[in-house]
Amino acid sequence: MESLGDMLKRSPLGKRRSQIEAKMQELLDQPEVKELLASHPELDHKTLKLNLNKLYQYVKESRACEHCPGLEHCPNDFEGHFTRIDVHEQNGQYYMEDRKFACQKLLHRERQQAVRRRVRSFYVDETALNQGYSAQEILERDYERIGAVTQVMDYITDVNEKGLTSSGLYLSGSFGTGKTFLMSYLLYELARLDYTGVIVYMPEFVEELKSMFQEPAKLRETLETLKETDLLVFDDIGAENMTPWVRDHVLGSILNHRMNRKPTFYTSNYDLSGLLKHFSYTREGEDIYKAERLMDRIKPYVEVVTVNGQNKRGHKNE
Repeated sequence: MESLGDMLKRSPLGKRRSQIEAKMQELLDQPEVKELLASHPELDHKTLKLNLNKLYQYVKESRACEHCPGLEHCPNDFEGHFTRIDVHEQNGQYYMEDRKFACQKLLHRERQQAVRRRVRSFYVDETALNQGYSAQEILERDYERIGAVTQVMDYITDVNEKGLTSSGLYLSGSFGTGKTFLMSYLLYELARLDYTGVIVYMPEFVEELKSMFQEPAKLRETLETLKETDLLVFDDIGAENMTPWVRDHVLGSILNHRMNRKPTFYTSNYDLSGLLKHFSYTREGEDIYKAERLMDRIKPYVEVVTVNGQNKRGHKNE
């Protein structure tokens, strides 16, 4: 349907009056306008005539939304918005106001973006964080890990019903069984409940910490982020090259701050006894006492989840 302005631009002056009347009648005959007039019978001919362009925009964008080509190809003037006509009365005169409203597709995208902004990653592939999840697909992807999946989902349900506690999860299992994927799923679902989260890939994080030693401000900011986020995941803990400084002054400081306050989560190829041994040995030698001290900040605050299943490294979507 051609707009009134475009029609008048190409019309001789003498024909414009009749064309305006014809265009007005064409607009009034549109189903969207008939529905509007049925709701507002107080609108008279003069008011309608003064607002033909608003009516045209209203009809045009209503049609575009009805046959939506997707948010990325939205034909409306403002992406993801549609026009609505409001009628109000002032001093006995009725006025038509065109207002823009966000569509459901735009609101959904903004909600998804807000969720993603609540979750940060350090050296972790963000594909799993950004792709979204289907609970049914996660359950069906590998029946061998259904016990672990159920425990993770139960944790999410408990947080949804009772709020956050200081207890986290410790996911242990062999290579490629989807431990990181399950933790990304947990962060994603809890971010939808407005909790913030950080996931840290330990091997690269520990290497980066060594360079941060020369940048005290950056190191302090990073540690504060890990201490204060609602949810913290140490991914692949036990695979890093441990040093006494990282064990005692970095991990010890973070976990000492978080215990009894906020939950910390872990994925590892080690069980808890294997992690204790890992913490005991550094290039400086063995120190079982300090390793046990760190484990005292982990073991009492986690539920152990054993993740079984096949190695899915390199498989699509996992």
